Amino acid sequence: MKVIGFNFIKVNAERYAKFNLENLKINAKMDISSIESLKSTLLNTGEDIIGVEFVYSLQYEPDSAKIELAGNVICSLEPKLAKEILKEWKDKNIPEDFKMMIFNLILKKASLKSLELEDELGLPYHIPLPSLKKGNNQNKAEN
Repeated sequence: MKVIGFNFIKVNAERYAKFNLENLKINAKMDISSIESLKSTLLNTGEDIIGVEFVYSLQYEPDSAKIELAGNVICSLEPKLAKEILKEWKDKNIPEDFKMMIFNLILKKASLKSLELEDELGLPYHIPLPSLKKGNNQNKAEN
């Protein structure tokens, strides 16, 4: 399987006027909204092409901010695997190996975009960033 495209089609970030750091919780959610077969005359590799649409969101509770990202991933797959994925998707299921690969890719790309938006809006980061701590004659990086 090869990833031949990744695009964000929606980027929305909002910090509400009543932003509150007390009791702040950040809830992350990631969903696949569709998987479909795509036709391409540009790529003639003998593999099938499928498109995966996703939504990734971070909700800052209690009602302080939100980040919503939507996009698509385009993959080139062996025809047998593509048919299996599309067949399982009819029942809103996804084969585990494919699901992990797609979710990890979305998580990586969406987390980077979210960190950028959090920085611009002055929001706390949803994941801890590495930092240096003074130690015994050497600096140590911590997560």
